[in-house]
Amino acid sequence: MGKTQHHERDLLRLATAGSVDDGKSTLIGRLLYDTKSVLADQLAAVERASVARGGAGVDLALLTDGLRAEREQGITIDVAYRYFSTATRAFVLADTPGHVQYTRNMVTGASTAELAIVLVDARKGVLEQTRRHAAIAALLRVPHIVLAVNKMDLVDFDEATFRDIAADFARYAADLGVRDVQAIPLSALEGDNVVDASTRTPWYDGPTLLAHLEDVPVDRDPTTEAFRFPVQVVIRPRTPEHPDYRGYAGRVASGVVRVGDEVVVLPAGGRTRVVGIGTADGELTQAFAPQSVTLRLADDLDLSRGDVLAPADAPPVTGSDLVGTVCWLSERAPAPGARVLVRIGTRTVRGLVRGVGSRLDIDTLTVDEDATSLALNEIGTVHVRLAEPVVLDAYAEHRRTGVFLLVDQADGSTLAAGMVGPSVLVAAPEDPERCRAR
Repeated sequence: MGKTQHHERDLLRLATAGSVDDGKSTLIGRLLYDTKSVLADQLAAVERASVARGGAGVDLALLTDGLRAEREQGITIDVAYRYFSTATRAFVLADTPGHVQYTRNMVTGASTAELAIVLVDARKGVLEQTRRHAAIAALLRVPHIVLAVNKMDLVDFDEATFRDIAADFARYAADLGVRDVQAIPLSALEGDNVVDASTRTPWYDGPTLLAHLEDVPVDRDPTTEAFRFPVQVVIRPRTPEHPDYRGYAGRVASGVVRVGDEVVVLPAGGRTRVVGIGTADGELTQAFAPQSVTLRLADDLDLSRGDVLAPADAPPVTGSDLVGTVCWLSERAPAPGARVLVRIGTRTVRGLVRGVGSRLDIDTLTVDEDATSLALNEIGTVHVRLAEPVVLDAYAEHRRTGVFLLVDQADGSTLAAGMVGPSVLVAAPEDPERCRAR
C-alpha cells in the first residue's frame, strides 16, 4: 500500500464474485500489478511460481490465490483480502470463490462491501452462479455492482456479445431491486479496460474498471444513522491509580455518540449518560462509526460483552423471536426443534429452530411461501426462538447490526448467515414495496 494517507470516507470496500474460471483472481492480480501495489519480492515469487507451472508469462492470479491448494488446483477456495491504493482512494478488496460449495465465502466477502464486482465469461454469459452471487449481493444491500464481462479477447471484442450479456444481467438486477449496475467489457489477462482504456473496444465509451472504482460514491454521513455500540470488552483494571475505573470497549457500529448523550443499555434497559470517550490517542468529545473506543458511563450498571448501547430517546427493538432471511450454508437442512447458537453483534445466545417460512427461487425470483426446508446455498427465511432477548435491528435499516450467524451447537460449524427481518428477501434497497416475502 502506498504512503498516501486516506480518510475513512476515501476507503472503498469491494468484493469480487462470479462462476469458476471467470478470471476473478487474474483480474485482481491485474489491478494490483497495474496500480504498482505489488512488492518486488512478491512479484519475484509469482514469477517463479508461474515458471514452475509451465506458464508462458506471469500468472497474475497467483497474487491473490494464496493457498497452496488453490495454486495446485488453479481455483480460489478462500477469501483473499488485498489492500491497495491510488492517489484518489484506498481499497480493501475481497477475492471470493466461484465454486458453488464455497458460497459461504462470498457471503463473508460481500457482507461489508460497498461494491461488488460480478464477473462473467464473455463466452458463457450469465450463469446460475452469477445469478446466485447477484442475489446475495442484493440481499446484503451492496449498493453498487460492476458487471465485468471478462475474456472479451476470446470473442474478438464483439460488441453484440457484450451488449446481450449486459442486458441479460440488467434485467435480473432490476428484478432484484439493484439500482446501480455498471457493465464493463474487459480482458483481465491482457489488461483491456482494467486500468487503461482499450483501443480494441472503440464502441465502449464508459469508464475503465479502476476509474469507476475511484469515482463511485461511498461518502457516508454518520449523523444520519442511529447510534449503536455493541460492547466487546468490559475494562476493570483495579489498580491503585484507577480504583474505580470501568470502561466499555468496542467499535461504534453506526451513528455518533457524544459526551453527555443519554443512552440505554440493551437488552436490560438501564439508562445512563456517557461521561467519557477514550482512545489509544487520548480523549474525544464524540466518536462515530467505525471508530474503536472505550466509553465511560455515569452510572455503575451491569453491562457485559454482547450488550448494546443505543440512544435513550429512540431505543431499538429487542426480543427473543428472531425471523430472518438466511443463506443456508450447511448440507444439514434446518430441522424444526434443532438447537443452535445465534451470534448477533458481539452476543452469542442459544436458540431453537421453529421452522422455515419461505424459499427464494434465484432463477425466477419468486418466493415459495409454503417451503418447509432449505438445501445447501438456498436462500429463505427461518424462525428461531432465542433463550434470551437480543437487539433486533432490521437489516434493511441497519446493515451493520442487523446480521447474525446460526452455528451448530455440537461442532461449532456455521449453518447459515442471516439478516434480521424477512422483508430483505428480494427487496430493493430503497423500495421496500418490492418485497415479495410475507
